[in-house]
Amino acid sequence: MLLCAVLNAKSGRCPEDCRFCAQSVHSTSQVKVYPLVSADEMVQAARTAERMGAHTLGIVTSGRGPTDEDLEVICEAVGRIRKELSILPDASLGMLTDSQARRLKEAGLYGYHHNVETAESFFGEICSTHSYSEHLETLKTAKAAGFRVCSGGVFGLGESAEQRIEMAETLREIDPDRVCMNFLIPVPGTPLGTAEPLPPTEILKLIAVYRLMFPRKDINVCAGRELHLRDLQGLIFFAGASATMVGNYLTQAGRPAEADLMMLSDLGLQRRTSVDVDSPDDASYNTTRD
Repeated sequence: MLLCAVLNAKSGRCPEDCRFCAQSVHSTSQVKVYPLVSADEMVQAARTAERMGAHTLGIVTSGRGPTDEDLEVICEAVGRIRKELSILPDASLGMLTDSQARRLKEAGLYGYHHNVETAESFFGEICSTHSYSEHLETLKTAKAAGFRVCSGGVFGLGESAEQRIEMAETLREIDPDRVCMNFLIPVPGTPLGTAEPLPPTEILKLIAVYRLMFPRKDINVCAGRELHLRDLQGLIFFAGASATMVGNYLTQAGRPAEADLMMLSDLGLQRRTSVDVDSPDDASYNTTRD
C-alpha cells in the first residue's frame, strides 16, 4: 500500500476562482493565509511525514504557479530531503513552465501532482480564471521533465455520471503514474460550501469503475474519505484503491495517521516497501496481504 502526505507550504490568496477551494480570494472561507514557509520547515514536515509512514511528501503552494523566489526555496528543500531522508519529495505548485520543471528535476523532485479537477465539459462550471487546456499543458510539461505524475480530480462538484467517465477518459490519454480521487469537502464560504455529501456506496462504486479503467495504475483515494465514508473507509481498498493520504489535508484536518495505519494492519494490508517502480508489471494494482 502506497501512503502519501502533503504540506500546505503557501496558503491562501489564490487569484483563481475554483468554486470548491477555500484558498481562493473569491471565497470568504476562514483559512490561514501565509507566504511560502522556509526550506527548514519543509524538511521538518518531510521528517514528520516519514515518521507517519508516508512514502512521499507533496509540497503544495496556492496560486497560479511558482515565482522564481519560491522555486529557489523549494529546490533547496527538495535537495535536502533527498540527501537527508528516505521519503521522496513531490510537489503541486500550479502551472509549470519547461524551465521551472527542469530546475525542480535537477534539484531532485520525484513527482509532480496536478489535477484536471473534473471533466472538460463541466470545467466552466467550476473555474473561469484559467482554461482546461492549461492543466493539460502542465501535465505534458511534467511528464516531459521525467517526473512521476499524479493527476485526478474532485467528485461531488455537481458533475454527472457521464462527466466522471469523461474525466477518466481524459486521464487515460494523459497516462499519469497515479490517479488521484478526491471527494468534495464542502467548506463554508465557498460557492460549494453547502453541497450534499456523496453516498458511501456511490463512492465505492466509483472507485471500482476507475480501477477497471486503470488496471495498471495506482488509485490514490485522498481528501473527503473521512466525511463521506465514515466507518466504511477500509472498503476503499477492496473497491480498488492502492494508495491513500495520511495526516491532514491542505486546509482541512484528516484523521490521525495512527488510525490509518491501524486500519491497514487490521485489514491485513502491508505498506509498500518501495515506490520507485520502473517496470509496468510492478506498477499494477497490488494490495499485499500478510
